[in-house]
Amino acid sequence: MPLRPGWGKLGRPSQLRTNFFAVRLPKDAVYYEYEIAISPQAQAKGDRRARILELVEESPALAAFRQYVAHDRSQRLVSSRELPQPLSVAVRYLEVDQADDPNALNFTVDINFQRELRMSSLNDYMDGKPEHRSIDTQPFISALNLVMQSYASKRGVRVGGNKYFFPSGAQQHPLSLGVEAHRGFFMSIRPMYKQLMVNINVCMTAFYTPGNLAQAMFAFQEQTGHGMPQTFADRLKVSTKHLGYTKKSTIARIMTSLTARSYRFDCEELGRKVSVEEYFKIKHKITLRHATDLPLINVSMNPKRPVCLPAEICEIVPGQAYRGKLDGEQTAAMIRYACNPPEFNGNAIVQQGFDQLGLRTDSGAPALAAFGVSVDQQMAVVPSRVLPSPRITYSSGDAQVRNAGWNIVNVKLHSGGTIGHWAVLLVQEGRRGEFTSVSDPELIAFLKTFLAKCNASGIAGADKPPKIISVNLPSPQGDNNRERAIDAIRNTLRGNFNPKAKPSFVLVLLSGIDRYIYPGIKKLCDIDMGIHTVHMLLSKARDSRGNRQDQYFSNVVLKVNAKLGGMNHLLDSSSMKWLTEKKTMIMGIDVTHPSPGSAPGSPSIAAVVASVDDNFVQFPASMTLQKPDWNKESKEMVENLTAMTIERLQLYLKKNKRLPDRIFVYRDGVSEGQYHLVLREELPKIQAAFKQISPKAPYKPTLTIAICGKRHHARFWPTASGDMTQNGNTVPGTVVDKGITDIYNHDFYLQAHQGLQGHVRPTHYTIVYDENRYSADVLQQGTHTASYLYARATKAVSLVPAAYYADIACERGRDYLNVLMNLADDRSSAAGGPRTTADREAEKERVYENAVKMWGKGIHVDLKESMFYI
Repeated sequence: MPLRPGWGKLGRPSQLRTNFFAVRLPKDAVYYEYEIAISPQAQAKGDRRARILELVEESPALAAFRQYVAHDRSQRLVSSRELPQPLSVAVRYLEVDQADDPNALNFTVDINFQRELRMSSLNDYMDGKPEHRSIDTQPFISALNLVMQSYASKRGVRVGGNKYFFPSGAQQHPLSLGVEAHRGFFMSIRPMYKQLMVNINVCMTAFYTPGNLAQAMFAFQEQTGHGMPQTFADRLKVSTKHLGYTKKSTIARIMTSLTARSYRFDCEELGRKVSVEEYFKIKHKITLRHATDLPLINVSMNPKRPVCLPAEICEIVPGQAYRGKLDGEQTAAMIRYACNPPEFNGNAIVQQGFDQLGLRTDSGAPALAAFGVSVDQQMAVVPSRVLPSPRITYSSGDAQVRNAGWNIVNVKLHSGGTIGHWAVLLVQEGRRGEFTSVSDPELIAFLKTFLAKCNASGIAGADKPPKIISVNLPSPQGDNNRERAIDAIRNTLRGNFNPKAKPSFVLVLLSGIDRYIYPGIKKLCDIDMGIHTVHMLLSKARDSRGNRQDQYFSNVVLKVNAKLGGMNHLLDSSSMKWLTEKKTMIMGIDVTHPSPGSAPGSPSIAAVVASVDDNFVQFPASMTLQKPDWNKESKEMVENLTAMTIERLQLYLKKNKRLPDRIFVYRDGVSEGQYHLVLREELPKIQAAFKQISPKAPYKPTLTIAICGKRHHARFWPTASGDMTQNGNTVPGTVVDKGITDIYNHDFYLQAHQGLQGHVRPTHYTIVYDENRYSADVLQQGTHTASYLYARATKAVSLVPAAYYADIACERGRDYLNVLMNLADDRSSAAGGPRTTADREAEKERVYENAVKMWGKGIHVDLKESMFYI
């Protein structure tokens, strides 16, 4: 990776507070790292492993060292004092409230010395001298994170890598039936130039609502008319007390057709076959109240030996992060809860955060004191700059940029596309707000208003009346995945359009939001028929209050023009110079993966977009599927990147009669830990494309690759009112490349957009490869001004458009596989019991093959050279 070429100087200087706090250690601190080995290993997993380590801490063998150690409750331990070797602890496994058990499991825990960690090496790395760049800081950072998180890990719930939640003292915010949101804190050690820091941020996540499982099942029945979904209960942890102590189990499956009265099993203890209801009455003196009206749950992972429990004796264990994908309503509720202004988040960090994470000197956190660690209570202050905004140009009219946005009243698009002929599809479902028919006078007036907007904006051919067609969709009842409805739309389109004389686009008028219809139409038209579609939601498009309809039509016009190959707006020539001084192509790359709600075996979808000329407005896309398990380590990497890059270069060659001299890649969706994979896996694939596109004459364009990161936890607070928006955010154009950036690598935080809601998050750009040797100012201001070129809006966007387009294309790919990627159905089984590994693998392969079949040949050839996805 290239060294930082210097720091940026362009822009108005400022200072910001940031959620990084100085961490101090003894100058010559030495810590000791150990590996924890538990045997028998097969029986020491999950929660049991964490409980074993609690018992180790309570044992006499570790009593003298307890306050000097920190561990991850699994396999790593660090100590501020050297532990005796060999160190082996015998543990008799008992739950917290279990008095004794003659059949208790016995474990042996070996704590084996691995290495000394001399913090002087970390100090050398932070000094910033090039000869120290190769020092591996991971062992030091990992050990310090264990120390810093020791207090939180014992009192809170860890979610993911470094997020802690404290459900017992937290305010719960309901998201939906059985799911609630909790506020917690992210915490991670970061080495900065001359200073070790800890990054602390507010974070949110969804948890299962604790309580009695039977009551939760009844709530689902009452509110949804159905039982608790298998997908909700899958791997849900429950606790029981009928054995005299608290025992945790994991739900393998709801036995939907079996009740405590109907299910009978051979009971050796009672010497006969009994029902679950009888067993609990005889053995545990428990009379079940719901023996006939609730299903049993199976808590055995062995398909041949089910263990069935009545729901009414089970409690949903508190502090379980929700594993499903939040739906639209849940996501909206989460955003409302999480969308807090900067001042609120800052106060939460320095008040509740420091208290709950145990970072105060008087918090009673023995690990910090034992390791000689202290944390500054004040946020760090770092230098920043506010970059100048570019000038926006149209073919006629003037656009004044204010707060990273501008108005397009009385302007004509820079280059309007041309409508040959077009069509309107009325999707009729009997909802309120629909037009009555294709000849409805209100529809005719509606379309005239839209055409007037297109014409005024400079789109050629906008005076032509459309062909209006209508489709009445069958009822959703009994229409699995709305397949009959999609067939009706397919037949209507094919019956009205000649494949050799397709409309320039079809305006689809929808009266409501449906999880199947929109993605179904996109797949039908993008892949099967090769027709551009633009959708309007009538509840918004017919909103006559104020100028809402005019604004809505303006936004739709921007989409239409981009799909037709037009240019909505450009930047002034000086803002474009960094790109136009040599023939340059900008590429954007992203990958989207199956979500928790996807069918197992669903593919990842990769997208590569690239500019086609010197205007950097049109970005056609290449898209492909990739099997998630082809290369687990490189799952995020794009497998077919060579072919996709060649496809983008071929189109550039077709449009320009030559290949570009420079290529700039904005790569989205890669974490810091995967930067090396981009260089190891993707860089050679891009370079291979250069060789294959020109096999005879050597083609070697200069290449730059920048990673765009949004999933970071750096936040900023203005220190001066002049650098602050009305809601307390930093102003658009804010850039930070000192204080909390990498010691050696070339990176910066850029906020190009206006933060309208909540606490604005900048994008973190890191240059991982740079043959063009760009200066800091050129990269920072170039990326900043490019953020104003997003075709679908009249404002700067938070992510550079090339990367944004790749992300949008990936999401469109999910629409094509909608029933697999977004709406995997609840595959319940009355028989119960998990299937074998072979069964699950076969099912994954079947799902993947189905995805390949649904994908077909991919994007229709008639749309491949356009921004069909916008």
